[in-house]
Amino acid sequence: MSATRWRVAALMAYRMVVALLFAAHGAASLFGVFGGARGTGEALPFAAWPGWWAALIQLVGGLLVLGGLFTRVAALICSGSMAYAYFSVHQPEALMPLNNGGELAAMFCWSFFLIAVLGADRWSLDAVMAGRTHHRRPRPTAAPDAHATPGR
Repeated sequence: MSATRWRVAALMAYRMVVALLFAAHGAASLFGVFGGARGTGEALPFAAWPGWWAALIQLVGGLLVLGGLFTRVAALICSGSMAYAYFSVHQPEALMPLNNGGELAAMFCWSFFLIAVLGADRWSLDAVMAGRTHHRRPRPTAAPDAHATPGR
């Protein structure tokens, strides 16, 4: 396997793992599964600001990025929501993420920013919709015949 193929496979796995973890956080907060919102076993109250809306972005955005559908836009929204969470919830407590409990928000923010910059790979719904699911190699062109007469 060439270095390029390993790179594509690694970035695909990175995108999918980050998105799955993010979607799981959203599902936990919206539906009370996987231990519920912040480990309480309960779901957040419907439409409660900002937690319920953040959880909705986590679930929908995570699933979109997981499938590679509208990847750049969805990842940018996910990144922005985590930046908002960091600066509005965590940063007022202390400057450094290790001191304010904002490590996860910071990691998700920068992870989704990277995904937004790189975009989806060829194993994504974006690629399927664009018709670029296979690695296309340029077709070889026939060399001109050295014995051919010009103009024929």
